[in-house]
Amino acid sequence: MTIVHTIQGNRILVAIHGDLDLTTAAPLREALDELLDRYREKALVLDLSEVEFIDSSGLGVILGRYRRMGNRTLSLVGVRPSVKAVLELAGITAIISVTDAVKPAVKDQHV
Repeated sequence: MTIVHTIQGNRILVAIHGDLDLTTAAPLREALDELLDRYREKALVLDLSEVEFIDSSGLGVILGRYRRMGNRTLSLVGVRPSVKAVLELAGITAIISVTDAVKPAVKDQHV
């Protein structure tokens, strides 16, 4: 698994490549927690377009970050149908926004 993050305006965009399972859960959790600690005011967007498999460990990472974020927003984008089915079964889609694609960051506009 590899992750790549970029800062886009008021959000952290994290692209995840590979499966989210018992093997990858701990390093992903650590990486996401470090980003959330570093950027305490930003929302988190997880791009799952390159994730083909997720198990309960991966679900736990997502739910744990959701709880940790408090008032900040967590959303999932680019979710494949097989992963989306697991998210729906777990009830995650009822509490976390899931969209098809990453929207470009809105730039601050000063008049």
